[in-house]
Amino acid sequence: MSYISFEKSQLVNLEYSLPKELLRTSREGAFASTSIISCNTRKYHGLLVVPQPAMDNGNHVLLSAFDETLIQHNAEFNLGIRKYKGETFLPKGHKYIKDLTVDPIPRLTYSVGGIVFTKETLFSHKDGRTIIKYTLIQANSPTTIKFKPFLAFRNIHALCKANYDVDTSFEEINNGIKLRMYKGYSYLHLQFSKKPDYVHVPDWYYNIEYIRERARGYDCHEDLYVPGYFEMPIEKGESIYFSACIEPVNPLMLKKLYQAEIDRRTPRESFENCLVNAAQQFIVKIGKKVEVIAGYPWFGRWGRDTFIALPGLAMVTGEMKTAKAAIDAMLPEMRGPLFPNKGIGEFTYYNSADTPLWFFWTLQQYLRFGGIKSAVWKDYGKYMKNILKGYKDGTSYNIKLHDNGLIYAGETGVPLTWMDAVVEGKPVTPRTGYAVEINALWYNALKFAIQLAADAGETSFVNEWTPIAEAFPAAFVANFWDEKKGYLADYTNGDYKDLSVRPNQVFATSLPYSPLDEEKRNRTLERVKSELLTPRGLRSLAPKNVLYKGVYSGNQTDRDLAYHQGNVYPWLFGHFAEGYLKIHGKAGLSLVTSLYRGFEEVMNEHGIGTISEVYDGDPPHSAGGAISQAWNVAELLRVNWLIRHYTSKSEKK
Repeated sequence: MSYISFEKSQLVNLEYSLPKELLRTSREGAFASTSIISCNTRKYHGLLVVPQPAMDNGNHVLLSAFDETLIQHNAEFNLGIRKYKGETFLPKGHKYIKDLTVDPIPRLTYSVGGIVFTKETLFSHKDGRTIIKYTLIQANSPTTIKFKPFLAFRNIHALCKANYDVDTSFEEINNGIKLRMYKGYSYLHLQFSKKPDYVHVPDWYYNIEYIRERARGYDCHEDLYVPGYFEMPIEKGESIYFSACIEPVNPLMLKKLYQAEIDRRTPRESFENCLVNAAQQFIVKIGKKVEVIAGYPWFGRWGRDTFIALPGLAMVTGEMKTAKAAIDAMLPEMRGPLFPNKGIGEFTYYNSADTPLWFFWTLQQYLRFGGIKSAVWKDYGKYMKNILKGYKDGTSYNIKLHDNGLIYAGETGVPLTWMDAVVEGKPVTPRTGYAVEINALWYNALKFAIQLAADAGETSFVNEWTPIAEAFPAAFVANFWDEKKGYLADYTNGDYKDLSVRPNQVFATSLPYSPLDEEKRNRTLERVKSELLTPRGLRSLAPKNVLYKGVYSGNQTDRDLAYHQGNVYPWLFGHFAEGYLKIHGKAGLSLVTSLYRGFEEVMNEHGIGTISEVYDGDPPHSAGGAISQAWNVAELLRVNWLIRHYTSKSEKK
């Protein structure tokens, strides 16, 4: 039995099965995603979602769905399922599903009458090709199979509506057809391993509803274009392969391509292997550039997420060249001392005070996992110097080193930290001033750069920055530490000190260089542990706070108001774990290991085999947001490495 599997009683229960989603990606940024019963519940779902540089550089849904119908004695059994406006599901193919396994790829088994039929869906890692293997396991009578493609040809953030501009033509190709709905798009090639009969009957299917979009308060109704249908006989024991891609394929090669992809898969036979598989999905190659996708299905590349996630996504798994390539890809996009926060080209935003400082931490991890110190300074020293000088002199968004030795950052209406939700033009968590994690990251960056410069013999740099670094811990404690409460303020501005219990203080305990002594780090962690730690990571705000929101739901405004006011973030657990193990060593392994292993429960809850974007602050800590988030997966892999590292240290003693 597969490590992750579902039985009939679960799959036919739509309340249980529809919230569970599958995701497969290619290294070029294409992906396929749907629910575990192949009913699309989001506008982001589709069997072939690919970048379209000629359109808008975004991902576009080309093939939304592909219905299969089994025919015996003129009786048709449609295996598809979609929801229409109202509460109508048509067809209802899920009732024929017998079981689903996901290792090494998703395999649905259908049973209807005397027919047993399997559907195995694979997404090519390289060229963004969906290949489906259909096998007729059991049949007592001659059987025909009919296929109907549902096309969208639109950006993942939009919806398709019936129109008269669609190009309804098609061209026959080897064992299939190619077509496109609009000029400017890549052609979609639909091909089979054996020649089908194709009947061209263009039609629209109206008011298909995506229940996840409805729940999120967005337009949720779409019209999909069906150009016609394919039909062919299938014999008992026979397998038919189907390919959907923007590039054609030799149909005779489909079986070989399919098997080659299967053979290269890392089996999803354990919790750790699921995380490794999920990690690989975030690394994409755009031309010669290596980038990190922050999350699926709607995130792009984010600078902050890239630096935070790279150690877990690539370094822990030994892909050091990939990690370096992703770091190097960010360098040409610097603007002064700032890295891009999100976006590309003319739509790039640099509103992040912490991203340049995470760059230093990423390089520290690069050394930790095998990088060469002298090479790091040689390759990246000038960028580190540029960031430090830029912060010292002052840069965009009032980011500047003040005379008190602390970094100030803030501009009205512009969030500069990772707590960046905005509602009606105003940040939900305005943290203008001295933010605790920005300053912890600054000190860590200073100390790291000084160490590298000293090893390289750059005395003038060391002499310039050492006094600033030496004076910093006292200034940090004086500004942030509250002795009576025993933890750090979240941020300060003038006479105002925000003593909300938030997770941002945890970085002062986890970073390689901390401005706190051990006693203060321990007290900070105990406060975080008692008020913020959950089985799914750290809450963004303590429940005792009047602003706390324990459930992430509703329309965009409701969700944004809750996003950093109680939501749980698994990636923060990585820094709690590191800070905790630094204090407790072997004695802390039990807690950290137990929490880490607890995440195994989510492997079949939301994004199958991966970690979701956020979890509710209130029990049972239900998943929400994107179905797979890079820094969450990455930090769990890094926690696993920390557990092994500290276990090894204790055994050597």
